[in-house]
Amino acid sequence: MNRRLSVNNNDASRPQGIDKTRQAVEQLEAEREARRRAMQDRKKAREVAEKKNLAKGNPGDVDFIGLVHLWRSSAPSPQPHTLKGSDKICICVRKRPIGRKEIAKKDHDSITCCNPEVAVHSAKLKVDGITKYIEHNMFRFDHSFAEEETTEELYRCTTWPLVEFCLQGKGGRATCFAYGQTGSGKTYTMNGIQGMVAEDIFRVLEENEERGEGVCMSSNTVVTVSFFELYGGRCQDLLNDRHRLKILEDGKGEVVITGLEEYQASDPSDFLTLVDAGNRNRTTHATEANDTSSRSHAICQILLRSSTSGRLRGKLSLVDLAGSERGSDTKSHNRQRRTESSEINKSLLALKECIRALDSNGSAGKAHVPYRASKLTLVLKDCFTSALAKTTMIATVSPSSSSCDHTLNTLRYADRVKEKKVGVVSDAKRREMEVEERAKRERMRVEKREIRQQFGQEVEEDEYLPPPPKPVPRRKPSRDSKSDHSPPRPQSGGENRKNSSNSNNRAVSKSPPRKQERIEHKKSRPETSSSSSNPPPTSKQNQQAVDDDVALLHASLKSSGSAGLEDSDAVALLHKTVDQIFEEEEQLLNLHMSTIQESAELLTEEGKLLQEVQGHEDYSIDAYATALEKIIERKTQLISVLSEKLNGFRGMLKKEELLSQRVNGNLPSY
Repeated sequence: MNRRLSVNNNDASRPQGIDKTRQAVEQLEAEREARRRAMQDRKKAREVAEKKNLAKGNPGDVDFIGLVHLWRSSAPSPQPHTLKGSDKICICVRKRPIGRKEIAKKDHDSITCCNPEVAVHSAKLKVDGITKYIEHNMFRFDHSFAEEETTEELYRCTTWPLVEFCLQGKGGRATCFAYGQTGSGKTYTMNGIQGMVAEDIFRVLEENEERGEGVCMSSNTVVTVSFFELYGGRCQDLLNDRHRLKILEDGKGEVVITGLEEYQASDPSDFLTLVDAGNRNRTTHATEANDTSSRSHAICQILLRSSTSGRLRGKLSLVDLAGSERGSDTKSHNRQRRTESSEINKSLLALKECIRALDSNGSAGKAHVPYRASKLTLVLKDCFTSALAKTTMIATVSPSSSSCDHTLNTLRYADRVKEKKVGVVSDAKRREMEVEERAKRERMRVEKREIRQQFGQEVEEDEYLPPPPKPVPRRKPSRDSKSDHSPPRPQSGGENRKNSSNSNNRAVSKSPPRKQERIEHKKSRPETSSSSSNPPPTSKQNQQAVDDDVALLHASLKSSGSAGLEDSDAVALLHKTVDQIFEEEEQLLNLHMSTIQESAELLTEEGKLLQEVQGHEDYSIDAYATALEKIIERKTQLISVLSEKLNGFRGMLKKEELLSQRVNGNLPSY
């Protein structure tokens, strides 16, 4: 009986335990289902958010986009743009809209422009690799333009003051630079500016007729245009079938571009025809960052000259700089792309230092302007050294998250241009720099010796010393030289071509003919006297000046921390080697051309010799053998000289490759 009761008690207690377990299981299932529903709701919400972002043209990671929107919700409102006509330097930033390629790659917008500030929102992951956060980098400039602001608004705040400045007729030099990563909208912005400049210049010239004397107006001013590019150490005329030009510096310190053509523009249509022809001839190549990267610095110079004397009354230079790249983007480039990138980076560094020196020249004393450090700054010398000079830099940036590193480099470069004024170099500091330069040259000779020993070449101890002084031949001004190649002629402009041997003030007008005779007569005497009283500098003096400016650039590079101290000497040696490659390439091409020409003459001589032998039965075999021997000796000599030059050039290429591997893509980002 008792046993039956205990069994019944167990049966009664069993359902109660089962119920508790079942309740726990059901609770777990309910919580799991709730989590699943919440996850599905979040997934649907993300899909809705992605569709909304895509409809707004801003695809990408929803979490990062949400963090950026959260920051923008508390950001201050942009300030209205105000003109700053008194400043010698104006730095502004322009952000372009998201492009189709970036939408296809699902890159989100990571740049915020709130005039005058720019914020870069870099997407980051914490150490756990899961948690997402945003790193905000803030910059402040004179102006910042968001993607919804037009090119006309940018022009009115940045370039229009330069146009007004040049049209005052006081000889002002104004320069507008467009700088940024490849594909960030530099050329698009510059093309829009060129069209507005064309309209405003001729409109103001007509309006100034009512203001009277002292300013540029249509009755006393002629507008001329020249357009050239700097590519791979070479200067090429974009309006003259890419004719090769030479950049020289005369005894008065004026930079002369020999053979550069100027064309007169009588209205905006003529002006835009010339500019379009130059833009079509510009050099572009595919790089790691862009399929059609601008690999040259394109310089469009608009000169306002007196219609009677030819005197320069104003000059506006519109410079579309080559696309900037990080050193890591050049790792997989071939040698040509690498040397281009090295030259571009050095010219951008020189440009930064020249603009900073321009800003500091208003203070007590004058800062040294290292314009000889690159051909870009050399041809724009008067824009940096003139007392009447103003500069605007437009830094264009891409909004995509994948370009954040490029954007930061662009903004840091623009920020350094105006971050502080360059102090005047004291005598003690200059002596210290000279000592450092001599020590660096000694290190460069050691590097040279080691590299040559690796390739089994002879060591030349004095290769890095300046060359022995050689007098530079006096350049005779050519007044009647013409080129058979020219861009399409405007229908209404007539003969609008001008031949110029000087980018500053030595152009000789060829339209109309009466004014040409008057200008040439007035310019003949001062040119003769200046050449006699100011002899041109020797090659040793020029080379020493260039070396000093390059040394100043690398000293600035080392002090700014753009490159590691262990790599700074290698970067300096690489820049030196690239410059030598460009010079050796030019000499090799000229030697090859002269060898071909002389070989053709020898071939003609051989043909005549054979004709004489075969056409006369009583020919002298001894005379034939002697003449043929002389021809063969001359051919052998030509081939030997060309082969020796080629071997030296290949040695420079191997040296560049070795240095590029040592730098390992760590070229400074400008």
